[in-house]
Amino acid sequence: MEYLIHLAIFCAIYAILGISLNLIMGYTGMISIAHAGFYGIGAYATAILSYNYGMNFFLSMLIGIITSMIAALLIGMVITRLRGDYFILASLGFNFIAFSIMLNWQGLTRGALGIPGIARPKLFGLSFMLDQNRTVNLDFLILSLVILGLIYVACRFIGSSSLGRVLKSIREDETAIQVFGYNTLNYKLLIFIIGAGMAAVAGSLFASYISYIDPSTFTVNESVFIIAIIILGGLANLKGSILGAIFLVLLPEALRFIGFPNEIAGQMRLGIYGLLLVILMLYRPQGLMGEYKL
Repeated sequence: MEYLIHLAIFCAIYAILGISLNLIMGYTGMISIAHAGFYGIGAYATAILSYNYGMNFFLSMLIGIITSMIAALLIGMVITRLRGDYFILASLGFNFIAFSIMLNWQGLTRGALGIPGIARPKLFGLSFMLDQNRTVNLDFLILSLVILGLIYVACRFIGSSSLGRVLKSIREDETAIQVFGYNTLNYKLLIFIIGAGMAAVAGSLFASYISYIDPSTFTVNESVFIIAIIILGGLANLKGSILGAIFLVLLPEALRFIGFPNEIAGQMRLGIYGLLLVILMLYRPQGLMGEYKL
């Protein structure tokens, strides 16, 4: 049971990441490889404030959101002016910068050593822990699902609002929407900031749940994995983001139960994992629930 709850928590965390990136990439058409950087900012904010100052989880999460949004504002004022491949490369550069800071600013992040002993959330006297420090992961799962639900509702509201319609218009033809007097740079910057703040929420949950983080979690590979979630689930479809997160989190775990010889088990699982994704993209390029394809 604990194993299933553990997987469900990871599904919720990656669903938050998928939904938040879908606002940027699916609705607006900006292919961002910076999301792991904002994910890491939220995680490190919670880890540092908890480890060094014993700060409450929810307050540290709020600070992480604000920090991530400020970082998105600063970088977004530059890269949202770019289009296509140039935007992709610029967002990739930010991910490298964020990773380098996490790895090399040892006085703040402890570098490759990582930050251990990150506290679990406490809310109304409930600390998500029982006697003898046994983790109650079911409580943490409920918290994760509640936060996921709030973010889903917020994104659903954005998608169905006039803002969402403008974002989709930018995706389809940015030049045409500018003719009608819309300042598309402001809209792209706004949604970039909102998505970054939501990614920070996932980072705070991840840091608190694992209780240890290091820079290796927030590499470019992680950004690519988040992109795979929304491409698989479906661009501009929030339910697809949740489905994609569940599929990509559970599939590698399901492949563990196939009886490959121990010497090649890891390589075979990766091979089958990749093959299934390739087949799906060949026959369903818009994803499982997508409204359009890249």
